[in-house]
Amino acid sequence: MKFHSRPFSFRLNRPLNTSKGSLEIRNGWLLHLEDQSGGVGWGEASPYEDEEMKEIEDFLVGRGPIVSRNELEDRMRLGPGALAFGIGSALAELDGVVGSRSNRNWLEPPSSAILLPAGKDALEALDVALELCLNASQPLTFKWKVAVRPYLEEMDLLNKLMQRLPNSSRLRLDANGGWDRPTAAMWVNRLVNVQRLEWLEQPLPAEDIEGLRDLGNQLPVALDESLVWDNSLRESWPGWQVRRPVLEGDPRMLLAEFEEGISQRMISTAFETGIGRRWVHHMAALQQEGSTPTAPGLAMEWFPKGSLFSTDPNLVWNAAG
Repeated sequence: MKFHSRPFSFRLNRPLNTSKGSLEIRNGWLLHLEDQSGGVGWGEASPYEDEEMKEIEDFLVGRGPIVSRNELEDRMRLGPGALAFGIGSALAELDGVVGSRSNRNWLEPPSSAILLPAGKDALEALDVALELCLNASQPLTFKWKVAVRPYLEEMDLLNKLMQRLPNSSRLRLDANGGWDRPTAAMWVNRLVNVQRLEWLEQPLPAEDIEGLRDLGNQLPVALDESLVWDNSLRESWPGWQVRRPVLEGDPRMLLAEFEEGISQRMISTAFETGIGRRWVHHMAALQQEGSTPTAPGLAMEWFPKGSLFSTDPNLVWNAAG
């Protein structure tokens, strides 16, 4: 089959500050497959890590335009996850798993949680969101990035946020693995009786599974980075999981999990182009139809405008060129 790739780059509307640093620019590669019958499949490979980007670039640059399915399937098993997603999503569309060659159209996403920036900017962002959602028919879910500013400063901000949040709203705190156990314990003491708390997201470093399990016995804890550090936790973790399809591998596997009725999964963006976004939105809709519906993390307000984020992959491809 024919195989082509094209690099892309874009800047978020504002830097996303987390305990791991600041995310402002997303880079990656778009993939295009075409079989002998003229069928087309689109993919996106956009990792977070520089070393993974180098590995993907080494695989893509300088290749000829012809590739076998076996070669692509074998390459997916070697990783990284972002490349496996790109290849797997293109093959899935080519095979009619979803999309134009399938009787299953791409699904529209449900309403997203609202992502609040770290630090004091969260207060202004909350006020703006509440004004825009004044007549919202559904309870609002907010996600706030923490473990970025000193503990006392963030605790003061939490108190102010709680005063402004509607009683019907839900709040997620995302530490991106930035707390140690003593700090996490102080947060638990403050949050243990907060009814509006939906979960703590990755409060401890990815490898501290014992500490995370202990926190999970006191408050709802959702894993994110730990699922990348040890993907066997996707099978064994008893609580919520934050799943970012664009980073974790062949999307056909996660799609099969939803078809089997898997619960306690929340779909999250990794800030992708319109080609990857189709899968993120589709899976978010499937999750919403399941037994444990919850707002996905799509962070739409952080994306710039333009054809790079279109639902038409041809427009995305041309915008990257």
